[in-house]
Amino acid sequence: MDDDGELLGIGAFARRVGLTPSALRFYDDCGVLRPDRVDEATGYRRYGAGQTGRAVRLRQLRAAGLPLVDVETVLDGPGEAARNVLRAHLDRTRRAADEARAVVADFLQETAGEAEGAGGAARARIGGPELASAVRQVAPAAATGPAAGEFPVLACLLCELADGEVRWVATDRYRLAVRGLRPEAAEGGPRRALIPAGSARRLAEWAVRRTVVEVEFPAAAGGPDSARVLLRSGEECWDAGPGAAGTAPAEAFPDYRLMLSGLAAVRQRLIVDRAGLRDAVAARGGGPVSLAFGAGAAVLGDGVLAVSGGEAEPMRLRAVPTGPGLRISFDPAVLVPALEAGVGPDVLLEIAAPDRPVVVRSADQGSFTTLVMPVRAPD
Repeated sequence: MDDDGELLGIGAFARRVGLTPSALRFYDDCGVLRPDRVDEATGYRRYGAGQTGRAVRLRQLRAAGLPLVDVETVLDGPGEAARNVLRAHLDRTRRAADEARAVVADFLQETAGEAEGAGGAARARIGGPELASAVRQVAPAAATGPAAGEFPVLACLLCELADGEVRWVATDRYRLAVRGLRPEAAEGGPRRALIPAGSARRLAEWAVRRTVVEVEFPAAAGGPDSARVLLRSGEECWDAGPGAAGTAPAEAFPDYRLMLSGLAAVRQRLIVDRAGLRDAVAARGGGPVSLAFGAGAAVLGDGVLAVSGGEAEPMRLRAVPTGPGLRISFDPAVLVPALEAGVGPDVLLEIAAPDRPVVVRSADQGSFTTLVMPVRAPD
């Protein structure tokens, strides 16, 4: 019998925990939630009040989409096994949500009416300093030098109004930076436009001194993918100018949604001091820099990240790694700007494999995501 002596019929218990009687019978049959007592003569199930917590957790896990076998592990298995199950499920749901979002966004863009498409204007109100911060974070990922000459579209930032957000995106093929902003108000869309990185930086310098800025995509005869961007603050107006080479449509920009939805499952996570890692990587000089932890760091113990490469002596940083040990290498010219663009004292690296894109996140700003490509590890 339940410790507090209170027994509830299946109907009363179902109402208390938010499950149906049929669901409780099913979980009894599966052995996940047995009643406290079953009347041998009538078969009536009675539940103890002390089972409420387990039943509620069971309902929440099932509502989150966990298979029943995983639910059992979370409820009854060892702590580490439960955490591994939850992490794996979180990765699956993230990928599924990204894929669904990309599909729906594409259909929305295809089916947008005149007011939201080729003929109508779209606009959003955003804090000026917030907009400037987003541009400054994303702009370092835009292509420069020979790559910009060969692919002018990569020397631009994509400004997009979609899904209730204003997004800034940049990529040079080796890294991808995305920052989403929630506007105070928005109308119209989806709309997208390309802004040369130099113009975007000047735009940020203008916007940072304005309390609120209205981002406007004026009506364009060429359709939503040939749009330009105007920024307004009171009577002042900033024209961001045309896109790459003056004519490139936004549809020529790489599909960043496809890149994000195609990420492999995360196998290792690494939390480390952002400034410390940036300085350690920058101190290596030229050539690839390797990060190693766990088994990949040889004699190093848990909680230590080894940074090596170049002619400098290896450095050790305190870190919080999860998953199997690993050694992974980066081009400092790619990793350092990604770390500098972050916010807050910590950085989280999400690693699928040493040859797959690594997600660089900041715990203090979940709306900013950077992907960085590793390089071949030095011999």
